[in-house]
Amino acid sequence: MKILVVGSGGREHALVWKLRQSPRVTKIFCAPGNAGISALATCVKISATAIDALADFAKAEGIDLTVVGPEVPLALGIADHFEEKGLRVFGPRRNAATLEGSKVFMKDLLEKYHIPSAFYATFTDREEALRYIEKQAAPLVVKTDGLAAGKGVVVARTIAEAKAAVDLFMKEKAFGEAGSRVVVEEFLRGEEASFLAFTDGETVLPLPTSQDHKAIFDGDKGPNTGGMGAYSPAPVVTEPLHRQVMETVMLPTVKGLAAEGCPYKGVLYAGLMIDNGVVKVLEFNCRFGDPEAQPLLMRLKTDLVEVMEAVIDGRLADIALEIDPRPTVCVVMAAGGYPGKYENGKPIEGLAKAGQHQDVVVFHAGTAVKGDAVVTNGGRVLGVTAIGDTLQEAIGKAYKAAEEISWDGCYYRRDIGRKALARKGE
Repeated sequence: MKILVVGSGGREHALVWKLRQSPRVTKIFCAPGNAGISALATCVKISATAIDALADFAKAEGIDLTVVGPEVPLALGIADHFEEKGLRVFGPRRNAATLEGSKVFMKDLLEKYHIPSAFYATFTDREEALRYIEKQAAPLVVKTDGLAAGKGVVVARTIAEAKAAVDLFMKEKAFGEAGSRVVVEEFLRGEEASFLAFTDGETVLPLPTSQDHKAIFDGDKGPNTGGMGAYSPAPVVTEPLHRQVMETVMLPTVKGLAAEGCPYKGVLYAGLMIDNGVVKVLEFNCRFGDPEAQPLLMRLKTDLVEVMEAVIDGRLADIALEIDPRPTVCVVMAAGGYPGKYENGKPIEGLAKAGQHQDVVVFHAGTAVKGDAVVTNGGRVLGVTAIGDTLQEAIGKAYKAAEEISWDGCYYRRDIGRKALARKGE
């Protein structure tokens, strides 16, 4: 069968890498792809948001399955458009993808169906938001309602910082229309975990647990990014907590969406905060996480095509996931200056050497080909992902391979997985 993967990041490279392992797959296209993906698939110069052009391409090429990686095309209704054209597509329809596309929709849904989350208030008027903040106690969390590439969230340690965040979103329009409505939320303490599951709108089939590292600097310091690394499993999610997440978060959310007339088919990602054995929802994403996809797909042994087709056909109850018990770690290598301003076009050295390391895959996120060289082409450039018999071993392998790679201004965190090691006493 022929497959089209939509997107150009590390998540999409991991999806292409995994889908290629299926004996049923004969050819993979990726639109628009990146330098690393081009070694595994035919890259097509169509933007991930050019929905009409993507559908026309899928029709012309006889694509059997389209897999949508990023959130923006899902929010724009790519799944609806493809289905209307008689094309098979993996990803939720537009109304279900609103769960990620609008934080207000998400918070209102959680409140209606008694799914645990932080208390919140929403505003379209800047002055009202500022007055509300003055009456609260810091810290607070201020979020854009709409999509902002994982960066429309400010954890404000003071009231002044919270007000500045409102101005950044509503007055300075740092994220355009995404910030025309804001959510002001209670700050939740604890440890974060990512919980991803496949769902066909009824059955919820969880992937292994994982944990992302959002902040740019070691020790979770500095501004939030799209994610600086991840590992799986996340020991903070114990067996009882896993049950709690399924019973109080995942199943009620899928049922709630169905009751609202938004049946959800695809991957559902819950960003959770865990404090003293109590789980609360921070956010939902309507696709594989990035960088969580990289360590998770490395552990998945089941044919991904079989799982995705079962989701589309509403027969996920027939599928059992086979998971490699060994832990995996992804270290994200970023451009100097990210998540602020950074320069593209820096030649990357050492990719071939790093790729020779056993049990390591270097997933490309922001890369391009320029002449004979692979160059940087984004804030998050690579995701060096490794598997090991122990978490310590996986971390060691990932960092050893990362040390082989360099470019001018290259930066990565040195503490990915440290929290898990501390919890396990390693």
